[in-house]
Amino acid sequence: MRLSDDKVSHLTHTVLKGLIEKKAIIPVEDEGAIRREMKRIIVKELKLAEDIDDKVTKKLQSYSKKIYEGSSEWEVLYQKFYEEESAKKGRDAV
Repeated sequence: MRLSDDKVSHLTHTVLKGLIEKKAIIPVEDEGAIRREMKRIIVKELKLAEDIDDKVTKKLQSYSKKIYEGSSEWEVLYQKFYEEESAKKGRDAV
C-alpha cells in the first residue's frame, strides 16, 4: 500500500493530536520531532510491507502451475507466504 508524503504527514498529525487529546501521552519533546519519528517509522513499515508483497507475488508467479491472482488458492498461498516472510523479517503479519 502506497501512501503519499502528504497522507503520511496528515496521519501523523491526526494520530498525535488524538493521543494528546485523550491524554494517552504527554509530549516531553517537540511535537514536530515526534511527528517526524512517527513518519519515519510509518514509511519504514510501509516499505517493508511492500518488499514482502513483491517477494511473495514473485514467488507465486514463479510456480510452474499457473495460480491466478484473486483466486482462493492465490489468497491462501499469499497469506501463508506473507506470514512466513514477515516472520523472517521479525515482524507480525498484517
